[in-house]
Amino acid sequence: MALVPVNGATFHKSFSSPDADVILGAKDHTLFRIHSWTLKTTSGWFRSLFSMPQQSPPSNYPETINLDEDSHILESLLLMICGLPINPLTSYDEVDALLFAAEKYEMPGPVSLIRMLAMTPPLLDQPLRLYAAATRCGWEEETKRASAQSLALNIYAPEHQLILRKLHTSAALDLINLHRDRREGIRKRLNEQPFVTASTMASCPRCRWRIDHHAWRELKYRVVMEMDVRPLGDTVVDVGLTEWPEAIACWDAKCPNTECTCVLYDKVETLRLIRDCIDSLPKST
Repeated sequence: MALVPVNGATFHKSFSSPDADVILGAKDHTLFRIHSWTLKTTSGWFRSLFSMPQQSPPSNYPETINLDEDSHILESLLLMICGLPINPLTSYDEVDALLFAAEKYEMPGPVSLIRMLAMTPPLLDQPLRLYAAATRCGWEEETKRASAQSLALNIYAPEHQLILRKLHTSAALDLINLHRDRREGIRKRLNEQPFVTASTMASCPRCRWRIDHHAWRELKYRVVMEMDVRPLGDTVVDVGLTEWPEAIACWDAKCPNTECTCVLYDKVETLRLIRDCIDSLPKST
């Protein structure tokens, strides 16, 4: 951010025109000259402010309005409303500060720009921050996108608790319910036909020898627990069902009758059915 000194004050280089009739002051003392017409046409807050009776400032020095924002946030906001090249958004701390300022000053233009930029790198890898901003601002498409991306996270992990506490109650419940419904959905489906049901004892399909489905029960438990910490389910179908010890034991399970040794579970078909079950689960709030 380039600065220029004018009469002992420090002005932002892009906002130092002597023709501007308003001076905005950032909390770190950087000043911005801007036309009141621009503020009135882009901000409901400034439009209301300038509609009040005003004292006429000296003709050689415009009115100064001190604001709560620092120079970086104020610079980004003014660049947006003036149609100048805008600063890239690189963190959600900046996004949140800009959204707060844009909402405070009733500036729909910057809010719409921030909404678009929030769906671009490097902000896309923080779905919970996007979800918080989107639910607060009523952005439905972005809320769905963020909730779907959150399925790759364990939202109950300690590192996510701070952002969850900042969510509105309804938004937090919607997200928690999505994660819970995927876990409970797969639990319910795995206990229904065509999967082996909850009966602890059964018979070999070939020789009718009595068998115990403990290998299947242990694999089901591992699937449900994995869906609890990563509801997306990709680690289940792409890795778990072929590499977990519970999975290997299940696919190797055979009838205990030494004259039969029938393989108890069809690996290929079971994998297909579990994948279909996961694909059928709700994907967003």
